[in-house]
Amino acid sequence: MDDVHEDKDFMSRRGSAVERLDAVTGTKGGDPADRKAWFEEVYRTANDDPAAVPWADLAPKETLLEWLAEHPGQGRRAVDIACGLGDNAQALAEAGWCTSAFDFAPDAISWAKRRFPDTSVDYLVGDLFALPPHWRDAFDLVHECYTLQALNGDMRAASFAAVAGLVKPGGRLLVITRVRPDETEADGPPWPLTPKELANFTELGLEEDSSLFYDVRRPDGRVIPHLRIVYRKPA
Repeated sequence: MDDVHEDKDFMSRRGSAVERLDAVTGTKGGDPADRKAWFEEVYRTANDDPAAVPWADLAPKETLLEWLAEHPGQGRRAVDIACGLGDNAQALAEAGWCTSAFDFAPDAISWAKRRFPDTSVDYLVGDLFALPPHWRDAFDLVHECYTLQALNGDMRAASFAAVAGLVKPGGRLLVITRVRPDETEADGPPWPLTPKELANFTELGLEEDSSLFYDVRRPDGRVIPHLRIVYRKPA
């Protein structure tokens, strides 16, 4: 599909959806139950229109594709966190990773399965903070794109350990996120990650493997700093 950000009708529908969703309890975080209910509301009320899902680009992230081109899966296990409509999970599978993908919202999972009926991805409804015990230390590659930046408060603080705990000894964690300097405020969502927050992963025992800073230019002309960073868990 063509870049959805170049489709004026698509972006008009997205703008209307964002205005509507901004009025829903849980938009700004607050109580974890409210925030989770907000994500469910996004998918439940979208009526199969991806424009109504603010983060759905209907294509995998280019920076993920670039990394996968140099790191084929060769049958190793990967998990895609908060997979949404499934584009990044599909990219992982097509690069040879034996891929599981989960999202808290049941409607997101059913939608992803409809979009990719012949997929090899194992799509599951799952909560990052209550995943199957056998998933701990189980994956050669953990892919986290835009989830952490969508959380705040206690959920955000707890998310780093939850994500790191999925990485198998010797495996990698690949994080794609918006970033901002330490000691700066963000009027989210999203709330870009800071270097101090990312340091949680090294404090949890992971080692930085590589990093790439890059800018994303939005249709309205804004330039948003991003980071793709890879960590490795010692074997």
